[in-house]
Amino acid sequence: MKSKRFFESPDGTRWGVEVEMPSASNAMLVFHHPVGRTARLDRYAWHNSHRPEASDVTARLDKKSVLDSLSDDDVARLFRRSMPISAADTPLDTPVTHVGA
Repeated sequence: MKSKRFFESPDGTRWGVEVEMPSASNAMLVFHHPVGRTARLDRYAWHNSHRPEASDVTARLDKKSVLDSLSDDDVARLFRRSMPISAADTPLDTPVTHVGA
C-alpha cells in the first residue's frame, strides 16, 4: 500500500506527494501534478535522513515513516528545491533525449 499526502503550492496547485527509492539515508520525494503522470509536470526532490538508522548501510528507510516524519514546512522546502522529472523540460527548451540535441 502506498503512503501519500498532498501539498498545495503557492499557485494553488494540489500536488500528490509520495516517497520513492528509499535507501539507508535518503529517499526521493515525488510531487505528482494533478493532471496526471502523462502530463510531464511531475517533480522530484531528495530528502536526506538524519535519523540514527541512517548510519546502517544495509537498512532501508520506510516510505511511510519518511512521509510521516516530514512537516508541512519540510515538504514546502523540498518542493521549492524540486526539479522536473521529465528530461524534455530543460531550461534550454531542448529535449536532451532527442536526436540532434
